Amino acid sequence: MTDERETLLKILKRLSYEEGEFLLKSGKTSTFYIDARETALNPEGMYLTGSIMYKMVREIPGIDAVGGVSVGADPLVCAVILNSYALKDNLAGFFIRKEPKGHGKNLWIEGAKNLKKEMKVVILEDVVTTGGSSLKAIEVTEKEGYNVVGVIALLDRLDGGKEAIESKGYLFKSIFNLNDLRQCI
Repeated sequence: MTDERETLLKILKRLSYEEGEFLLKSGKTSTFYIDARETALNPEGMYLTGSIMYKMVREIPGIDAVGGVSVGADPLVCAVILNSYALKDNLAGFFIRKEPKGHGKNLWIEGAKNLKKEMKVVILEDVVTTGGSSLKAIEVTEKEGYNVVGVIALLDRLDGGKEAIESKGYLFKSIFNLNDLRQCI
């Protein structure tokens, strides 16, 4: 594991992992909760997440933009596109609303003026559990005219999300999975 990844894993474990009794968005209950926003909104955590995710995005040929569902993916998208800019790259970013705001232009996608229809994009996620949120983000993004290649997550909870996403023909990568987090000292 690289120094960047090792440091990010320690930050994730310290700031984002809690044990207890939790109800997840998927409706399942869990004895642990991972709030990756705590890591993504920490200065060092954001920097490292952006650096690592940017490299993962650039391993995929032809990607023009990254996006994700607000609020969880907002710091991830910002970190990746800032990293891109610092490296004199031109990766665009966008946010996906959970629902159109109901007034103004009634948009699903924010940041679309930086995009072109048919662009190849990657969806960024903080934590993937069953993959339902990722698949909904893919559906919305494709309906808006963009070509989704896959999903890159900060953490895979190993609850079937990877398999659900890949079963629909999309690429799935994560920086870490639950086993990495549990093995972290």
